[in-house]
Amino acid sequence: MDLNYILRAKKFKAKKSLGQNFLIDSSVIEFISDFATVDDEILEIGPGLGFVTEQLVEKAKKVVALEIDKDAISVLEKNLSVKNNFHLFEKDILKTNIDELPFENEKIKVIANIPYYITSPILVHLLGEIDELNHKNRSRISEIVLMVQLEVAKRIVANENSENKEYGQLSILSQMYADPKIIKIVPKSCFMPSPKVDSALVYFKINNEPKVKVTRLLKRTVKAIFMARRKNIKNSLNNAGFVEVEKALNEANIDKTQRGEKLSLLDIQKLAVALEENN
Repeated sequence: MDLNYILRAKKFKAKKSLGQNFLIDSSVIEFISDFATVDDEILEIGPGLGFVTEQLVEKAKKVVALEIDKDAISVLEKNLSVKNNFHLFEKDILKTNIDELPFENEKIKVIANIPYYITSPILVHLLGEIDELNHKNRSRISEIVLMVQLEVAKRIVANENSENKEYGQLSILSQMYADPKIIKIVPKSCFMPSPKVDSALVYFKINNEPKVKVTRLLKRTVKAIFMARRKNIKNSLNNAGFVEVEKALNEANIDKTQRGEKLSLLDIQKLAVALEENN
């Protein structure tokens, strides 16, 4: 651990309501900042006390940081205001579109350390819903490096072969327009105050096209499949108000007795097409 980061973090009263846990491990901070290159423009969501930010501004063309904590903003302004390539805004990412920010590059990179409870809303805001072919924020992003709780990271990268019920709506959302992978496990000891669980860095490579064809009922089908995990696929779809369910399952060559969590993204897309023809 870096004593300088520890001492600086101790001086600041972290706010539980904002899920503040400051990264104090210099090796992890450097690992994250290495994603920035001299030509990059970076959007940093939740810079906190600016430990990662301080490294990013030395490597990137421009860093635009969004922070909602006024006390953290004061620290950031004090320590980074002299950097011409640093731009700080008191803004909530969920209420801010990338086009509103002072970026010049067509594509930017996003780096974020976010609380568990807003992971899904932020990913929707950055990537769009699974049936949203044209999404302004996603069209501006080339890569995302996201720090989340380890259990959430496992859900993001899970597929139909994963164990422990990790595969679900968050998996589909994350993988529809991106290729996410866990690139580093970050122990809870790397933060101050230390959280109760370990975290992980997830890297997203954003694709120009969706993984499967987007259809009218795709989003509704995904929701129905994962809302009732213990039910078989036929019952889940019936409970969601679909009609001619058994016919659609036969057309998609899906066993009506299996659970939805065993369907791949491609299987779900085929099922959505079949349902669309019968609903």
